[in-house]
Amino acid sequence: MPRDATETRNRLLAEAERLFADQGIWRVRVQDIVAAAGQKNSSALTYHFSSRRGVLDAILREHGEPIDRDRGDVWAALDDDQTPALIEALIQPLTWRLSTPSGRCYLRIVAQLSAEFSRWDFDPTHVPANLNAILRLLRDQAAVSDKDQRDERVLGMIQLMTASLAERARRIEADEPLATDHDMYAANLVDMLTGIIEAPSRAVVAGLPL
Repeated sequence: MPRDATETRNRLLAEAERLFADQGIWRVRVQDIVAAAGQKNSSALTYHFSSRRGVLDAILREHGEPIDRDRGDVWAALDDDQTPALIEALIQPLTWRLSTPSGRCYLRIVAQLSAEFSRWDFDPTHVPANLNAILRLLRDQAAVSDKDQRDERVLGMIQLMTASLAERARRIEADEPLATDHDMYAANLVDMLTGIIEAPSRAVVAGLPL
């Protein structure tokens, strides 16, 4: 790709990322992204990404692939398949992204896709390999016997994780005070997510049949 075309693509990607995070994926118009990137050709985004969904997918790939490599490295270093270690490997590469504006945009974008989270197990080819493997192990370790309940626990864990990270990213961007420092926040998030997976069933606690 010629240099000027690469620069145009990168500007479009960066502006789409910023606008999606600040205004919402589905509120931003293609022409808004084109204008923010300083492009006079209204078809510039269509040329490089085909559609708004195309540029969104490109943003998710740009961040998602290195995050999953980092996730695999953390998991290998921990060498532990217990729930807290799996969750540590799951979230540590995400908490690292809180340190950069682009990473914070990504975290705020992902949280907007909650309607798609339940599909992670139906089409695993679109889920990064380490993420998929960790979610499957966590589902197997959930403290309920019914598969549908285990699926719900994993989904609830993902929803809490992404919402929490997105809100912290927003607060950092807005220069709002944070209740905890980075390390305490990350440790507390691991504890909360572990609780979702490991909490005993209320039916078991009450001595009721499942």
